[in-house]
Amino acid sequence: MVLRLLDKAKVKLDLNRLGIYEETLTSLKKELSRPHGMILVTGPTGSGKTTTLYSALSHISTIRKNVVTIEDPVEYQLELVNQVNVNEDQGLTFANTLRSVLRQDPDVVMVGEIRDKETAEVAVQASLTGHLVLSTLHTNESAGAIIRLVEMGIESYLLTSSIAAVMAQRLLRSICSDCATNYFPPRELLERVGWHGSTGSFVIGNGCKECFDTGLRGRTGIHEILVMDDGLRDCILQEPTVQSIRNYTMRNGMRTLKDEAFRMIETGRTTFEEAMSVVFLDEAEEPALTAVNE
Repeated sequence: MVLRLLDKAKVKLDLNRLGIYEETLTSLKKELSRPHGMILVTGPTGSGKTTTLYSALSHISTIRKNVVTIEDPVEYQLELVNQVNVNEDQGLTFANTLRSVLRQDPDVVMVGEIRDKETAEVAVQASLTGHLVLSTLHTNESAGAIIRLVEMGIESYLLTSSIAAVMAQRLLRSICSDCATNYFPPRELLERVGWHGSTGSFVIGNGCKECFDTGLRGRTGIHEILVMDDGLRDCILQEPTVQSIRNYTMRNGMRTLKDEAFRMIETGRTTFEEAMSVVFLDEAEEPALTAVNE
């Protein structure tokens, strides 16, 4: 059985308290200050995308702005925000609701998820006609969001004009502070995950009653943000691939999810095993996970 708890009393809808790296947070806040454009948050189910979007809305919503959300379902009630539940059985789809909302002169619109071409088209047009649009996509990384929209049938030239930024995120379990201890991972593991930092001791949780003998307690987010610029626009217009977009953004200094996971490991906040289970398995061989357990 899986129980999903939405604790309204404890949720932290504050961008400054989500664990976003300072440079990434600065870039995100800058893009949120735009009067129009589209900002996407990507990641798998349960990676905290909705919390990030709610925190972004809390950051920018004021009494002077007409902020509307279209969700399935509405998870938290936000002050100064008009929230709408979609109901596909009654024809209240994301696309139809978004069209109705755009007739109400909104300044900011949050679309819970872009699931199909119709919703994507309306969201792109809204961002091109003076609205700030926030939404989510299910892709593994920020570069994948652009390719997903292209595959849905959105023209590349529209994406270069509408997308302001794409942020990908994951949640990593944190090392329990009550049973944290030093350990030395195998050198083979460090080589497989591409570790280039110090090869001294790292931190791991031994397990205690506070963490139910798991060595891990609580979760923290890691994020990467792709910001649209002229070079990226040229890249997207030239039959882009995930790899070509990723290569461009990394050449221009984007901190990837892997970079952020490494930073968490280096500062003793998570383990190689946890990071590999969430981030590295796309790039590292599966046997590396066994090396940690051994």
